[in-house]
Amino acid sequence: MEIATIILAAGQGTRLNSSVPKPLHYIGGRPMLAWSLDAAKAAAASRVVTVLPKDSDSIIAWLDGQESCIQDPPQGTGHAVRAAKEQLADFHGVAIIMFADTPLVTAKTLTTLAAAVKDGSDIAVLGFETNDPTGYGRLVIGEDQCLKKIVEHTDANKIERAITLVNGGVMAVRCPLLFDLLEEVNPDNAKAELYLTDIVEIAANKALTVTCHITDEKEIAGVNSRQDMAHIEAILQDRLRNSAMDQGVTMRAPETVFLSADISFGRDVIIEPHVVIGAGTVIGDSSIIKSFSHIEGAVLGACCIIGPYARLRPGTNADEGVKIGNFVETKNATIGAGSKANHLTYIGDTTIGTGANIGAGTITCNYDGFDKFKTLIGDRASIGSNTALVAPVSIGAGAIIGAGSTITADVPSDAIATTRSALDVRHDAASRYRSSRSNETG
Repeated sequence: MEIATIILAAGQGTRLNSSVPKPLHYIGGRPMLAWSLDAAKAAAASRVVTVLPKDSDSIIAWLDGQESCIQDPPQGTGHAVRAAKEQLADFHGVAIIMFADTPLVTAKTLTTLAAAVKDGSDIAVLGFETNDPTGYGRLVIGEDQCLKKIVEHTDANKIERAITLVNGGVMAVRCPLLFDLLEEVNPDNAKAELYLTDIVEIAANKALTVTCHITDEKEIAGVNSRQDMAHIEAILQDRLRNSAMDQGVTMRAPETVFLSADISFGRDVIIEPHVVIGAGTVIGDSSIIKSFSHIEGAVLGACCIIGPYARLRPGTNADEGVKIGNFVETKNATIGAGSKANHLTYIGDTTIGTGANIGAGTITCNYDGFDKFKTLIGDRASIGSNTALVAPVSIGAGAIIGAGSTITADVPSDAIATTRSALDVRHDAASRYRSSRSNETG
């Protein structure tokens, strides 16, 4: 039986107080909607339809051709699911309904709900137990242990409000039964909306089978505010850290390390405290990321040592054994095996060969205010401290650049280049200067 997923992403997210649509706010380095889409695809959904509000050009652009439909005007969750009816008119299988603002729902949970329908349930609903059910729809279970109805908090009576088993929002429904049941939903409730949850009672009254499946409350946590985003980020970071440690990464203070979802780690990587690793990063075997470093969009080979206090920006590619030390920044830089830049350096739009040494205070001057230019540094080159390499410029293999130089032309292989002024020593001049200044102020 095929699986289709309907992702409800039409909420306005007004409490976020943002010009960015709610589904495109980032959690774990990725938009919330991306988490829902990936969970659906990992659960083997052959169709994924995202339901959007009107004026959703930015989300549609982000979806980049993936299926979507518009709910206009918004009239509740049942109305939102109805918006997908035309696209799924010929679908016969299991439809999973989920939300774009619950990014922690896993593919395993979606698969469990779909399997329940495949095994005979007409509807399978995800629920969880909570000490404080305020605001949640209550799950009313019958004597046969089947779900009889879901009562929204605003419509619940005193007895129903005491129920602590609540609706997680995700459900799986046999199709085309889903859309047949939605035709019978009416807006007879406190909000005058069409509730998706009403199909449970309609189905139960028809003697159809509705089952409830329990998950952890954390998995269903949703985003309605910036505080919610911080809460979910904390849960997700714990997941990402534990996953990294399961892959063979050592973290000495994991609670201080922040990761993006798509990082690729080798084995025996060590991450010291207070490190941020962003999207698009690959870290090779046995590399060490020292404290207070920030890495994003970088690819590191095996046995690299980064930091402390290093910043690796997108486009950094470091081969095996590279050392990038404190207060070094790199961007769009390819750095060959065994090369090192140990302190106080900027390397941008640069290709460095193998075994090169970049001295403290070196800057690749890659931008003239209008365009970016490349710096090429050959194998085993040695760049002296406090050097400015004004791109476009090429330093040959084995060349040595004297400290304090400003290099504006290519330097051949194995050459020594300096641009220092001649040393001018004036004996006793300092004493005379201090004496003259003292007389002036006396």
